[in-house]
Amino acid sequence: MWKNIGKIGTNQYYCWKCCIELVVQDETLSVYQVEEDGSLSSLDDVFSVDERSRCLEEHSSS
Repeated sequence: MWKNIGKIGTNQYYCWKCCIELVVQDETLSVYQVEEDGSLSSLDDVFSVDERSRCLEEHSSS
């Protein structure tokens, strides 16, 4: 999964396969869909804060 993700800025990552931007803020992951016009739509309402925090914990421990 992580092989399709590249760093695009400080604490910002992009998945080339699914056009999703990931932003790390205060040890929580925010997830955005990149729209055709380049704007970002938040997907944070799809995942709870706990799920997004746990994702970072699991990745950093591997």
